[in-house]
Formats: sequence, structure tokens, C-alpha cells
Amino acid sequence: MSERGSNFNLVLLILTELARHPVRVLLFLAVLASAAMVILTTHHNRQMAIALESTMQERDKLDVEWRHLILEQSALTEHNRIESLVKEQLDMHRPTPEEEIVVRVK
Repeated sequence: MSERGSNFNLVLLILTELARHPVRVLLFLAVLASAAMVILTTHHNRQMAIALESTMQERDKLDVEWRHLILEQSALTEHNRIESLVKEQLDMHRPTPEEEIVVRVK
């Protein structure tokens, strides 16, 4: 029982010391809260930096894809290519002046 009594005395001593120095206790708690906020802020900043890097990689990937699509569009819309496809696949040709019919609109 003496060990239990000494533990009780130790707790009582700690509580009386804490009550005698409330400013120190508040400062200690403020330091702990500040340290916790620094940790949380650092974690949040790292998560945001990771998200930013991921977004920038996605932007670069989409930019490359956009450039390829622009090149493909310009290649597919060239007049020579369209004309050759029309001749080959649809068996069409430019009308000769004799085949042209002029329609007048009033």
C-alpha cells in the first residue's frame, strides 16, 4: 500500500505544482498546439504540392494530345488528300466546262 500511497502523493504534488503555475501550463499547452498545427500545415502543403504536380502532368499530357489532334486535323483536311479520296473511293472527278450547268437565281 505504500507504493499506492506514494503514487497518490506524486499525483497530488504534480497537481498542486500545476495549480501554482497556470501561466507555465498554458504556455506549454500553447507550444504543443502550435507544434501540432505546424505538423498539420506541413502535411497539408505537401498534399497540395502533390496534387499540383499531378495536375500539371495531366495538363502537359493533354497539351501534347491537343497538338497531335491539331496536326491530325490539318492533315485530314488538306484539299489534295480530300480530292484524292474522292477520286479513289467515290469515283468522282471535276466537271469539265462542257459538263457544267449554270443556274441563275432571280
